[in-house]
Amino acid sequence: MSQSSGQTALAPKYRHRGWRLAWRRSGAGCLLAGLVIFVSASSPLQAPAAADRPAAPPAVVEIDLDEIVEPVTAEYVENGIRAANERNAAAILLELSTPGGLETSMREIIRAIISSRVPVITYVAPSGSRAASAGFFILLAGDVAAMAPGTNTGAAHPVMMGNTDLGKTMETKIENDAAAYIRSIAGKRGRNTQLAEEGVRQSRSFTEKEALDNHLIDLVANSPQDLFSALDGRTIARFEGGSTVLYLAGATLQPFTMSTRERLLARIADPNIAFILAAVGAICLYVEFTHPGMVLPGAAGALAMVLALYAFHLLPINFTGVALILLALVLFALEVKANSHGLLAAGGIVAMVVGALILVQSPLPGAAISLGTALSVTIPVAVITVILLRLAVIARRAKAITGEQGMINQVGVARTDLAPEGKVLVRGEIWEARSAQPVSSGARIRVCQVDGLKLVVEPEGESKVEDPTVTGAAPHR
Repeated sequence: MSQSSGQTALAPKYRHRGWRLAWRRSGAGCLLAGLVIFVSASSPLQAPAAADRPAAPPAVVEIDLDEIVEPVTAEYVENGIRAANERNAAAILLELSTPGGLETSMREIIRAIISSRVPVITYVAPSGSRAASAGFFILLAGDVAAMAPGTNTGAAHPVMMGNTDLGKTMETKIENDAAAYIRSIAGKRGRNTQLAEEGVRQSRSFTEKEALDNHLIDLVANSPQDLFSALDGRTIARFEGGSTVLYLAGATLQPFTMSTRERLLARIADPNIAFILAAVGAICLYVEFTHPGMVLPGAAGALAMVLALYAFHLLPINFTGVALILLALVLFALEVKANSHGLLAAGGIVAMVVGALILVQSPLPGAAISLGTALSVTIPVAVITVILLRLAVIARRAKAITGEQGMINQVGVARTDLAPEGKVLVRGEIWEARSAQPVSSGARIRVCQVDGLKLVVEPEGESKVEDPTVTGAAPHR
């Protein structure tokens, strides 16, 4: 009992001290636990960022779309995006400076952008550039859309290429299709769908400031490096619904250039080059047809014509222009026949120049034959065509100088008396001959007919001539 009572008496003495100690220990524990929880909670936000940031400077593949959007440039952009994905680049910089182009090629580029595993930054640059028409669609399709100061975009109303009259209903369908397409792209990228649609339906254009203020693009940057600095550490949404963080500080640009084949085809697709190739090809083929066996003009002409036809296949051709060019060729031919003192040739030149100017009917700037090209091609073609045709007509009218026909009406000398047969000298050769009239030796004769290996002759005059084999005189013709 005493032991237990003693213990009972001592307990109240230390009870408050124990509570105070326990409280202090528990407060310190709570503080320590809170600190651990805070560090644990904050570390997932910082540790992955440090771990994900590449140790080496990131690489960005640069694709420069500064041509009309057509099959060749679409293939180039697709190849560049594919190469960037194979290299595991940090991003793709698609620089835009284009007046637009073909709708089918535009959709191919956009499909490549959307399916790219590597984020694609569409960037209208340098200053003074534009991304019009099809370029507007491509700009809005990028994971990040940016513009340099002094650039513009928009004016994306679909335009019917060539003289095709589709009717009001079909044009409305095409416009609605384009409007729905751009709404889909802009909405998926979180951009202003209403203003994007106005760029299609009303052909509205926007400066870089207007596009930024109205949420059509994400930022304005003076240079690619400024663009990368602004995007470093930014989380962007991907088209399929995911997200990724861009680490682009100090990024190095890796330009992706066109292959030799792509550069060649892109140049050929220029209407001016195509027109020159067609003219050169036509002249070379004409030379080959009139001079068979030369080979080189025929091969060069066939190659030039095939390349020209490839280019014209990509371009909207106005058949009125084709008809005027054919009319010009007819007038050149008539100039040779009629000899109108140049009037028909002048009319042909005018017809060919006008035909060339309207041959390619496209609303896109630079997608037509220039006046300088039309004149520099038409005038030489006119001169060469008239000269070649005139030579051909002269050669056709000239009598034959070889074979039996070449002997008719030739003048020679009787080497012996012809009574009625003997020998004559014609064109430096001695022939057996006969004459219905007596011909004395040394008299001039004219060939009337060739009978096998014997000539039928008649006296050409009464005067005698010396033997050309003795005197060296040439026989009269």
